Amino acid sequence: MSDPIWTPSPERVAAANLTAFIREVNGRYGINLSDYDGLHRFSVDSPDRFWGAVWDFCEVIAEARGECVVDDPARMPGARWFPDARLNFARNLLRRTDSEPALIELREDGRRRSSSFRELYERVSRLSQLMRSQGVGIGDRVAAYAPNISEAVVGMLAATSLGAIWTCCSPEYGTAAAVERIGQLTPKLLLTADGYLYGGRHFDLLPRVREIVSQIPSIRRVLVVPLSDAIPAIESIPGAVIWENALASFSPRQIEFESLPFDHPAFVLFSSGTSGAPKCILHSAGGVLLENLKSHALQFDVKAGDRVYMSCASGWVVWNIMLVALGCGATVVLYDGSPFFPHRDQLVRQAADERVTLVRWPVRYVETLAKEGFEPHKEHDLGALRTLLCSGSVFNAEGYRYVYEHVKRDVHLVSPSGGTDSCGSLVSGHPIGPIWAGEIQALALGMKVETLDEHAHPLRGAPGELVVTGAFPSMPVSYWNDPDGSRYRNAYFSHFTGVWRHGDWAEITERNGVIIHGRSDSTLNARGVRIGPAELYQQVSRVPQVAECVAVAQAWEGDSRVILFVKLQPDAAWDETLAQSIRVIIRDNLSPRHVPARIIAVPDIPITVTGKVSEAAVHNAVNGREVTNLNALANPQALTYFTPAQLPQLRS
Repeated sequence: MSDPIWTPSPERVAAANLTAFIREVNGRYGINLSDYDGLHRFSVDSPDRFWGAVWDFCEVIAEARGECVVDDPARMPGARWFPDARLNFARNLLRRTDSEPALIELREDGRRRSSSFRELYERVSRLSQLMRSQGVGIGDRVAAYAPNISEAVVGMLAATSLGAIWTCCSPEYGTAAAVERIGQLTPKLLLTADGYLYGGRHFDLLPRVREIVSQIPSIRRVLVVPLSDAIPAIESIPGAVIWENALASFSPRQIEFESLPFDHPAFVLFSSGTSGAPKCILHSAGGVLLENLKSHALQFDVKAGDRVYMSCASGWVVWNIMLVALGCGATVVLYDGSPFFPHRDQLVRQAADERVTLVRWPVRYVETLAKEGFEPHKEHDLGALRTLLCSGSVFNAEGYRYVYEHVKRDVHLVSPSGGTDSCGSLVSGHPIGPIWAGEIQALALGMKVETLDEHAHPLRGAPGELVVTGAFPSMPVSYWNDPDGSRYRNAYFSHFTGVWRHGDWAEITERNGVIIHGRSDSTLNARGVRIGPAELYQQVSRVPQVAECVAVAQAWEGDSRVILFVKLQPDAAWDETLAQSIRVIIRDNLSPRHVPARIIAVPDIPITVTGKVSEAAVHNAVNGREVTNLNALANPQALTYFTPAQLPQLRS
């Protein structure tokens, strides 16, 4: 057995929230848990006792909790959590009202703004009053089309304080994509900005906002944040008003938080939309709150006074997850801009400058730093950093080694996997045990995660479908406009009856860690052997000339074959020698069966607006199928490189 790549010190274990929680659970229930694995078993065998303990440990603020924690936990979907509880999501995130920073807002042009917990409360108070004056109430929708700025946070908290449903579409989405998402929800209010910066370029949002409002007649009022111009030209946008002008007549006062059921819908998150129209996934206030208080406090060890910075867009689930750190008393750092501008190591610099204790970097960002030879531990002071999250795609063993050799030797590295559907992580980390390179540390607490073969038999030590076989609080309430629940059930529960199928192809190891091999709907059949594309990507990442790659299955002569596409570094040239070196690396480190039938160099590879390589879009293009939602892609023009008509290699 290989040695772990990191083991926490005894002092770190003793100081962890998780250690205190285990001690509290033992005392509360008269049991003797001694490690994470024991706590995880307890969390899935006794969900009522576990989640009740989480509620108290995280000090959930509620008008009432009730005696019942979960009604019929074996029922999926349909289990009800805390059915007698009454609470408010925003109230729990606005628990601090002192002068310490709540939000630190960074911009690509170097501007920085800080809001204290008291100032954040007052900003939310004023906006919630404005929303009430506009007729926004329980169950109404408030939408944002805005970058990752503090006004978006204030908007979310104001909306949820009233019991309204919040949704946000990042401005990286074009007009059609925004209308396709926001329009389904018929919002009363739209929060936006006049523009944003990315990669040194200014993007004007007002023409898009004008078109969005013209196509969504339910929008009564548009609040515009002036980021680019002091006085934006908004006269042609119906119902538009400058943010501060709209709030001018409202003074801060005590917020009237609506007390609502645990399962009251609070958020709509959108599916990626790369394989069809984006789904509107409705999440509950209590589920999102409790799941992510647990994650921050127990899996990530966030404490009051910490600084949490998760690089993400405002319309992504990570944004919602990040903001729950406010409920732990932590400061949240926001950034509006490119991770590579004006410096290639921009996110590292910000984490060092702001003395961040927990940072999230996309896997693609870390891989780029490694490829370009950055050594952050030599160039930046990351002394405050305790926890590093790397997520967004599969993080391989080389990435782990790069972090511990070149970023920080004593850091808790977590590569959580979950996402929009669960609004939390199914597999995650914890701060009191060792980490092995390339292996996600643990099954998340409260998540009864298993891997199944095609006959629904549990697996260990072999890849299978990642599933959840017990109910969990952050399971979606429903889909929007799905009155009989058929679309919702079909999305998660149709493959294995009564079991949540998450869509990852994964392996649970002998240490109860997890290796993700890719999405199960994008697994490859290499001469009869089913493999995850992440296995190929891990090997190809060793080739310095390759910047990015994607592998898909192409239907071929009554069977299928694997095609590997590579995007080269700017200074690299494609030839048969390079192609052969890739084949050799794959053959020697995996097997001859894993060697792709074709390796093709392309100028670009399509990625989603959230920064993930879109295997689904490439698969459809290669197989001559229509890519149904180009709006979900940041660079849809890249698909032109993947059609059989353009590539003779796909026709022979």
